[in-house]
Amino acid sequence: MACPRACGRRTPPVRGARLARLLAAERLREWEVPDDPALLIVAELAANAVHERVPGRSFRLTLALTGSGTLCVEVTDTRGDRTPVRGHLAGEVPGESGYGLLLVEELADRCGVRHGPVPCKTVWAELDPAPVDGP
Repeated sequence: MACPRACGRRTPPVRGARLARLLAAERLREWEVPDDPALLIVAELAANAVHERVPGRSFRLTLALTGSGTLCVEVTDTRGDRTPVRGHLAGEVPGESGYGLLLVEELADRCGVRHGPVPCKTVWAELDPAPVDGP
């Protein structure tokens, strides 16, 4: 049996990030997957893709649910030359951006960046299903 999967190309600018959140909310409801913190992760990754975009280019949001219930969130954009930068760490001067990736790292069970095919990069995050409480 194939894993449920949703994919959509979103058009920048800000409207694309909003549409990505709406698509994700719809799919999560269909799949009966809790939207917290998944929608926050989608929002942060989509906002980063909009912020880093090449003018006139879109980004792709992909959601997949594995057989074990892990939710996979991927946002692919055409800025493979720009690796996402995290917010400041202890002792560093605070920046104006990069804090969204810190949130994603805290909320996701796993996350990372995959480069290619040129000129693309994909920022991804995975959420394992919440443990089921006993009887």
